[in-house]
Amino acid sequence: MSVFLPPTAWRYCVNLTPVKIQPYGGKNSQRMIMIGTQVIKCGVLRTAVRQSLRMSMTANYATAPGSSEFGTLNVSVPKPFVYHVQLNRPKSLNAVDRQMWMEIKHCFNELGENPDCRVVLLSGAGRYFNAGIDVSLLMSFGQKLAEYEDVAQKCKVLKKEIGICQESLSAIELCPKPVIAAVHGACIGAGMGMITAADIRYCTKDAWFQVKEVLMGLTADIGTLQRMPKIMGSGSLARELVYTGRKFDATEALHNGLVSKVYDDGESLLAGSISLAQEISAKSPVAVQGSKLNLNYSRDHTVQEGLDHVLMYNQVMLQSEDLANSVMAQVSKSGEAPVFSKL
Repeated sequence: MSVFLPPTAWRYCVNLTPVKIQPYGGKNSQRMIMIGTQVIKCGVLRTAVRQSLRMSMTANYATAPGSSEFGTLNVSVPKPFVYHVQLNRPKSLNAVDRQMWMEIKHCFNELGENPDCRVVLLSGAGRYFNAGIDVSLLMSFGQKLAEYEDVAQKCKVLKKEIGICQESLSAIELCPKPVIAAVHGACIGAGMGMITAADIRYCTKDAWFQVKEVLMGLTADIGTLQRMPKIMGSGSLARELVYTGRKFDATEALHNGLVSKVYDDGESLLAGSISLAQEISAKSPVAVQGSKLNLNYSRDHTVQEGLDHVLMYNQVMLQSEDLANSVMAQVSKSGEAPVFSKL
């Protein structure tokens, strides 16, 4: 294949494999790509590549390609590159049992590696987003502890069980793809752990939130205490909510930064969340995933450590095709958005 197009750059051609573009002609020459004996205008080729990519996604996204089957989660793909993970225990108000703990970790680890996924939407089926931990799971902990007399053995059991729960919700935060939590109804206990591990939180106007663990005689141990104060920005309010276990509504959540947008009902919430996810998915996966990585790192480190981290990251990633692709789209007069490869 011979490819001629000013200026010198790297682009994707037809099958989305990189090809070198060489300067061709004088200052008045048109941007052309020569494939064999045929000369094709650059804009025509970009359109062909974009249509080909959309056709391949249209053939797949309705069936959630690459996803495992889950018993407590429903995974679908409402738009290309947008995956929707729905907590699916509506009869139990989406209370988290042992199976759901395991499946959340598996699901988000899987989506993190799935090149067809660029953004994840997390919601709940039925009346509530999440009613907290399933009481039956707490009872099973007691039964396991009763099998041992020595405190060291009991501690070993609890360490394993708590670790499983922590790893489950940390998988949401560690997923390289942005996660949007769409909350309706109640979000209690473990639900607070889920949404504070997400990147963006929207809710309905009738949603309410509760860090309920103190009312059950235990300390929250799955991430809420570690993440919520950094999200809301007010250590005083975070401590009040934790120490009292009181409910707070969507208005208070919005005012204090727990959520960034409130919708009238569940239908508009999902529509708005999917629209946001679709907008993000159209951006460079290299740029978006790199931004999440560095935002999370900088949150837990000094400014200088964050700068050093992104320096090391970008000295590699600035060489990616996405940068050249974006620059070429900016200088092009076609007005067409760039097409990015999967990551």
